[in-house]
Amino acid sequence: MPIKYARRLTDRRRSKQSNRQLGLCLAFIAGAANAGGFLAVRQYTSHMTGILSSVADNLVLGKTDLALGGIGGFLSFVFGAISSTLLINFSRRRRLHSQFALPLALEAGLLLCFGVLGARLMEVPGFFVPLTVMLLCFIMGLQNAIITKLSNAEIRTTHITGMVTDIGIELGKALYVNRHDRANQIPVHANRERLRINILLVGCFFVGGVSGAFGFQHFGFLATVPLAALLLTLAAVPMVDDLRLNWWLWRRRR
Repeated sequence: MPIKYARRLTDRRRSKQSNRQLGLCLAFIAGAANAGGFLAVRQYTSHMTGILSSVADNLVLGKTDLALGGIGGFLSFVFGAISSTLLINFSRRRRLHSQFALPLALEAGLLLCFGVLGARLMEVPGFFVPLTVMLLCFIMGLQNAIITKLSNAEIRTTHITGMVTDIGIELGKALYVNRHDRANQIPVHANRERLRINILLVGCFFVGGVSGAFGFQHFGFLATVPLAALLLTLAAVPMVDDLRLNWWLWRRRR
């Protein structure tokens, strides 16, 4: 990956184009981790709608252990989003180039742990739920907060329901027949750019899901290692920029 391109994707200086390109990459990774993780732990970890619904169902059915497991996954997702926000705001106050790269690097490290130690982590009990489920939910919360913060909530990478809703809205606008029976009425037009990016995000999530499921089926937990390597590659350039700048400032003070 060219250095200038990686810097443009993850540096603190943002553009709408770089936000969308990074969003497509992260949507692919989210789909792969979610689908591959399901084959590992038999539970999807990217959407809290299903998890909270399962908590409600299990509480009514008297399955307290399963309900507590869902709560554990939910809290892990929240803590992931909290961690991402803390890292971004900490770096932003210090005007670091790596304010978005640091949580990406953390996500890469956690995915690497999942890939290398996943089989052993399955045997470690967490908060009423296997540690692997908590780890994947944490990763999903971490990643969703990254893209939400850097795009000002324009792009999500794990919230497919919202993206599909936006696709339906824009398609409805495109199909609407404007009747100019009143001069002061504003015609209805679809936002074609928004429609395009949401279709691409959903497509990347789906392709990532197919790749993740295929990889886990054939290579097991190690299938997440290439995903971690991709994230680390994206995060490395701004982090190196900060290290070089700090080294230069330190040399000047001497």
